[in-house]
Amino acid sequence: MGARAGSAEVQDWARMAEEHHPVLHTHDRYGHRIDEVEYHPAYHQLMTAAVESGQHAAAWAETRPGRHLARAATFYAFAQAEPGHGCPISMTYAAVPALRAEPELAAAYEPLLTARTYDFGLRAPLTKRGLIAGMSMTEKQGGSDVRANTTEAVPSSADDGTYLLTGHKWFTSAPMSDVFLTLAQAPEGVTCFLVPRVLPDGTRNALHLQRLKNKLGNRANASSEVEYDRAVAWRIGEPGRGVRTIVEMVSVTRLDCVIGSAAGMRAGLRQALHHCEHRRAFGAELIDQPLMRNVLADLAVESEAATTLAMRLATALDRAEAGDAGEAALRRLGLAVSKYWVCKRGATHAAEALECLGGNGYVEDSGMPRLYREAPLQSIWEGSGNVAALDVLRALDRETGALDAVLAEVDAAAGADARLDAAAARLRALLPQLADPQRAQVLARRLAEQMTLVLQGSLLVRYSHPAVADAFCASRLDGDWGHAFGTLPPGTDTGPILDRARPKDLRA
Repeated sequence: MGARAGSAEVQDWARMAEEHHPVLHTHDRYGHRIDEVEYHPAYHQLMTAAVESGQHAAAWAETRPGRHLARAATFYAFAQAEPGHGCPISMTYAAVPALRAEPELAAAYEPLLTARTYDFGLRAPLTKRGLIAGMSMTEKQGGSDVRANTTEAVPSSADDGTYLLTGHKWFTSAPMSDVFLTLAQAPEGVTCFLVPRVLPDGTRNALHLQRLKNKLGNRANASSEVEYDRAVAWRIGEPGRGVRTIVEMVSVTRLDCVIGSAAGMRAGLRQALHHCEHRRAFGAELIDQPLMRNVLADLAVESEAATTLAMRLATALDRAEAGDAGEAALRRLGLAVSKYWVCKRGATHAAEALECLGGNGYVEDSGMPRLYREAPLQSIWEGSGNVAALDVLRALDRETGALDAVLAEVDAAAGADARLDAAAARLRALLPQLADPQRAQVLARRLAEQMTLVLQGSLLVRYSHPAVADAFCASRLDGDWGHAFGTLPPGTDTGPILDRARPKDLRA
């Protein structure tokens, strides 16, 4: 999949899908509502490749050990080609565990969500060979505060267990998906529902697309505003417990936010390395000049730290699925802190990688502006910085064993590097200050940052090349670092770092 993602064919699909934006058609030529989004064929080719390779929900149907880690690696590789189509792929992946809260619905829909067939088009879901799922939670008056949602759900008079939903959703990504998980106010409170685009009898459900968002990036993927006009829906989970039901979907999509940010870093680093391998200035290749080597090595360290943590969290999902409570706790808190820090680092990393190409990086032909526009999304999607940081406090307060699990992961490298040990001690010293709720909120971002850094340090010390681990601990943990990339301490062994980061064909 890595070779395919880097092929000229897939790179061309990515360019065309991003340049030719989705187009909304609300009515047909006779004035009837159709609410359809037209995509460039390249988008469908990307979706087909992703689904056939199992990047969507296929892992949930497998039994092999490490299936979620394998899926994460594949998603990581392909997201470097074009991240927009990764949004519906990620939501389909995340829909399965939430849907399992309603076993009857899961039995009907899960085999189609996990099928490796991309079957595009608005038809009754259970008549198709494969399904794509979306998520529709945000409303304009509430944003991340989904308990403020005003969309109303009333039991249908059809006496078939369905509900009728009426209200407005401010962000519905991938609106041509077959089914959506959404939240609405039922008589018992906020409840989770499954909403199909097409009803079992083949008629269109009352989901009216108002407009598509004009976004900074992620342009290959359509994001829309949707009006529910007594749309038919099936309840998922307990009435009034919708947030609790859908939180598992949010958790899985947050994992993909971390993987996607790591993928963006790798894509930017790869472009920067390639340019510096082939660009001469002042009598030598850029890759051989000490200052540029420092910049590239710094970018490589950041990229590897993000990737290593993302894959560790995917492994935690595998082990949690197998019943390991400690890994489930590690995943819960580890995802919260890394969603904050890794995703926030993506935009800074993209800007520096673009700058390595100089003016060439600012030109659309280089592909770097697309990467730069995309980078902030992962930090915003599924909860922007403050939401993610506050979720860290929530996980510490409510998830038994979460803090112990993270500290145990950090302590697995205890004694291996004095700088890591000192950083872990500083983290522990910060924890008592969280007893004051007001002070805890002020410290939430700092806490998330420090916890992520010591997690990354522990993983790199144990599993990475010693030069990478040394550079990370010296800069990120011991403070021998500036405020921009390219400020690693003098004496950093950049050779192994860059050799590790460069593609094999460039090293040959």
